[in-house]
Amino acid sequence: MGEPAKKILFVSAEMEPYLPESRMATLCRQLPQGIQERHREIRAFMPRYGCINERKNQLHEVIRLSGMNIIIGDVDRPLVIKVASISAARIQVYFIDNEDYFRRKQLYRDADGKFFADNGERAIFFARGVLETVKKLRWAPDIIHCTGWISHVLPLYLKKTYKDDPIFAESKVVLSLMDDIAEETLSPGFAETVLFGGIKPRDVAVLEEGATGTELAKLAVQYADGVILGSPDVKPALKEYSASLGLPILPYEEDSYKDGSYMDRYNAFYEDLLK
Repeated sequence: MGEPAKKILFVSAEMEPYLPESRMATLCRQLPQGIQERHREIRAFMPRYGCINERKNQLHEVIRLSGMNIIIGDVDRPLVIKVASISAARIQVYFIDNEDYFRRKQLYRDADGKFFADNGERAIFFARGVLETVKKLRWAPDIIHCTGWISHVLPLYLKKTYKDDPIFAESKVVLSLMDDIAEETLSPGFAETVLFGGIKPRDVAVLEEGATGTELAKLAVQYADGVILGSPDVKPALKEYSASLGLPILPYEEDSYKDGSYMDRYNAFYEDLLK
């Protein structure tokens, strides 16, 4: 018998066809299919933003996975899980939903361009929602690949709160750094709100410099096992921070995205982390 297929969990901020075309949305649509075609078992998660047309995209609630509450800032927030299929790629996409956090029509800024005051809480809810849902699925990923700033809380929780859970005991985190990092401050008191499941202030000390998108990205890098530079415009400070930690880094190569060879580069990067 051959080696079992490696399991890759894709946690993405954006994905076509559910959101308009962008570098990130296109990458997060094509990559899971390409990795699946390389004989990997995959799952994909993203937020269920209010601008996603449920009828057009045939989203439906998964009752057996929904029904849990996630407490953030002493407030219970119901977790709703929805799913849709990209039939051409034979891929199911799971959506993390909550009426307070994800029903607004805009992604991260209001109609006037103002950064949502609760964006940090939304990132916390998304990370915990993904991890709790994967536990319910009883599906142990070998690699968890996070793309987009709203996924940046997940590496912390995986390595600190869920590290002893058998579902995640062997999981490695790959972090794709993109050009979507905001300079605005996240939710008020974010450095305290993010503490959960035994996480101590010292574990998030990087947030003492200020809880902006850049500091959150540094926190994600701190708990990642490998970093992919997924955009030509990744902030130099994040490149330097990743290098300072001695992490494996996959550099950005524009030509690999033009000819599709980036999928083999990503696949090889996963393999190297699992050796």
